Amino acid sequence: MITFTLSLVALIVGYMAYGKFVARVFQPDASRLTPAMTHPDGVDYIAMPTWKVFMIQFLNIAGTGPIFGAIMGAKFGPSAYLWIVLGCIFAGAVHDYLSGMLSIRNDGAGLPELIGKYLGKSTKMVMLIFSVILLVMVGVVFVYSPAIILSGMVGNITMWFVVIFLYYVLATMLPIDKIIGKVYPLFAISLLFMAAALMIGLYIKFPQLPELWDGLGNMAAKTDDSATDPLFPCLFITIACGAISGFHATQSPLMARCIKNERLGRPIFYGSMITEGIVALIWATVSMYFFYATPEQGYNVVTGAAESGFHTAAPKVVSLVCNDWLGIMGGVLALLGVVAAPITSGDTAFRSARLIVADFLHLSQRPIAKRLAVSIPMFVVAIALLMWQIDNPDGFNVIWQYFGWANQTLSVFTLWMLTVYLVREHKPYIITLIPALFMTTVCSTFIFVSPQALGLSSVVGYSLGVVCLLVAFVWFCVWKKKQV
Repeated sequence: MITFTLSLVALIVGYMAYGKFVARVFQPDASRLTPAMTHPDGVDYIAMPTWKVFMIQFLNIAGTGPIFGAIMGAKFGPSAYLWIVLGCIFAGAVHDYLSGMLSIRNDGAGLPELIGKYLGKSTKMVMLIFSVILLVMVGVVFVYSPAIILSGMVGNITMWFVVIFLYYVLATMLPIDKIIGKVYPLFAISLLFMAAALMIGLYIKFPQLPELWDGLGNMAAKTDDSATDPLFPCLFITIACGAISGFHATQSPLMARCIKNERLGRPIFYGSMITEGIVALIWATVSMYFFYATPEQGYNVVTGAAESGFHTAAPKVVSLVCNDWLGIMGGVLALLGVVAAPITSGDTAFRSARLIVADFLHLSQRPIAKRLAVSIPMFVVAIALLMWQIDNPDGFNVIWQYFGWANQTLSVFTLWMLTVYLVREHKPYIITLIPALFMTTVCSTFIFVSPQALGLSSVVGYSLGVVCLLVAFVWFCVWKKKQV
């Protein structure tokens, strides 16, 4: 619990200190009109209260990511703490803040438009396709899990697919203040309440958990022979939300079109990411209790968990822990965490995809017919993927694995785009260059060593990962020299 407490303090201090430094690097201008003020369209460009924008941004980027990812990542041991804290402060929050602020400065532009401006038109086309595919995968992933859970309570899975998709259509098509602006703040408050309640429960129980000084090795591999995933790079793919996630850069433009003042960017963008990091930290600690507490693991104490033990699925961990610690209210919050949260991530994913395609095609989104023209093909593709997922027993796991890699690869492109921007503006580019190089190495190495990808030997895979790091660094140095 000492490492947890120190990590919690570090995240808060990181927001107050490093967050201010990053804001000074960007130099927000309070007198500059934001896109919501210059051309409100009543659909996507709508000025909203700051607290509401923060809550929507938080839930947009959070969903179940900092819960499920933290639970699965906690199996690696205390190294998860280090990644959440350092990744969140120095990579994820910087990534979210600068991408959000650049969107504001570029009239609410989406990620592909920004990447096209700073990395070239060819890269823009790649990222347009990449972003839309990723966002559709997010929608599919976050339909399947809540539908499975709900079908176990009432109705059947087909019925819940239809219900969730109908909601997606409404949330994607209607003005942002009609459903998202009203419902999301309530969901966000509930998610934060659940996290706060669990943190209080942790301090009441005060379990003996692995600390950083106990070692940063792969604890899962030492405890369970079936845990074959290497700590590097798998930890950094597994825990994305709560550390750094490329998906966030597709969501920030949504709120960039609703923010009233540039100076509000730090609490909304940087602050939301730090808040998500705190949620991930809490769930990682809860999971440490569940898997590694001494003298007895939590799954031997929590009712109904012993039979699955170490291999308990993330949604099951959420449900078991919340019900055991928080009673009836915990059951309600658990349902919210594993059902409502993924649904709310899915609907904004489709909304972001609509806006990205519309921006590329220069289609006004005021007429509902044009919103339908963009949205219907995406929903058709999503339904087809969903049907394939249902027909294949391991379909969900396959899509989730590729989604995780695609998500972090998107963060690589975003970080390089931000680095180019900072170089051109003669600003301290080191704040994005180091995260860009690190995540480039993570994503390339994952492709080489992962059994779900090339599955090369560790010697060959890690060597190729180092080669990718050196190539990226040399490319940057050559490019930067030409800018002088």
